[in-house]
Amino acid sequence: MKSLFWPGLFILIFGFALLPGIRLIAAELKVTSFSKEGKLVFTTPTAGSADHHYRVECATSLVSAAWTTRRSVSGVGALASVTNGVESATHSMFYRVVSSSNSAGFVDGEYMVIDLSGGTGAVTYVVDYYSGASAVPGGVTNDTYKTGKLVMRKIPKGTFTMGSPSGELGRDSDEMQHQVTLTKDFYIGVFEVTQRQWELVMGNNPSYFTNATYYAMRPAEKVSYYDIREDSAGAISPNWPASSQTHASSFMGKLRAKTGLFSFDLPTESQWEYACRAGTATTLNTGYNLTNISTDAHMNVAGRYPYNGGYINGKTQPASSCTTANGTATAGYYLPNAWGLYDMHGNLHEWCLDWYGTYPDAVSDPAGAASGAYRVIRGGSWGQGGAFTCRSAIRGIVYPYYRNSIGIGFRAAMTLP
Repeated sequence: MKSLFWPGLFILIFGFALLPGIRLIAAELKVTSFSKEGKLVFTTPTAGSADHHYRVECATSLVSAAWTTRRSVSGVGALASVTNGVESATHSMFYRVVSSSNSAGFVDGEYMVIDLSGGTGAVTYVVDYYSGASAVPGGVTNDTYKTGKLVMRKIPKGTFTMGSPSGELGRDSDEMQHQVTLTKDFYIGVFEVTQRQWELVMGNNPSYFTNATYYAMRPAEKVSYYDIREDSAGAISPNWPASSQTHASSFMGKLRAKTGLFSFDLPTESQWEYACRAGTATTLNTGYNLTNISTDAHMNVAGRYPYNGGYINGKTQPASSCTTANGTATAGYYLPNAWGLYDMHGNLHEWCLDWYGTYPDAVSDPAGAASGAYRVIRGGSWGQGGAFTCRSAIRGIVYPYYRNSIGIGFRAAMTLP
């Protein structure tokens, strides 16, 4: 084993046989321990650490090595001790820790996949990156990514018009159009988080639609904002937007701890609408405007809402044991938008980070109101209202502690440095 230093890049390479207590140093980046159980601990440098991003990579050979990212972490301070789990299935595996201040070159793929299959007992969740949809094993729409693995798509930073035009059918007065610039790329879930994914991370399943045949790939509901990112018993302090911290017992807290990626969170309201629209300015991201506020044929391909299967005959709430013919649909059942994201219209309303408030004028990276009583939900639902409640611009408000709704879920997001 040996230590290497390249200008602008700190790298440590070491074989599988490293034992706890061995320390290697390369330009102050220190590996303090590594065990055969797959726990690697390294200490960040003293200078410029907050500007650096770290990843653990592995290869089967040091000759023409093809390095694969196993874990990533960013935003940690100087002299921080970071534990990263790494795959240790073979004694012929080699590992290295890479530190770089070049965020554009740090994340390798258009798609990111988090392996949740180890459930609550897993010490770590392996993270893999893929260059495109065709490179994702089995294809992005494979049922694996609706159950044991979580697949996310990288959304490019950009500027868009948020809100709705004055003439849009079903428009609310709080949808004032304004220009928003997102200065950072971010990942967002291709699908809403499903019941099986929630079950694997949290060890329970609070959802209403419990048909044993279909529940796993249905989106998780009856989860509060607190359950997702704060303390299930109440808010943490300070919370968003004063702080991006999450509680260790929450879904996002557990996801952060087991991936080493500490920017996992809900999307902001602006990130959500930007991702939903995917470059469109129409009422729906399919390129169509609504012609009716209740039943509209354009919603039949866009997402599940009360009049295309949500309610029985459009008027009767289905039983918890119903099939996916009613209630929530299987994640990804309807057409995706131009960025390959599913169910942004209908199925479940989705929690966003923001407190509800009045839109600002032209703004960059808005974080929502500084405080409030309600958190924002976006998108439509299988069981509420008509087609107008599924519009790209629609805004909903819910108390963050409320967890009894069978019409609210969420999708994960991760903002890049």
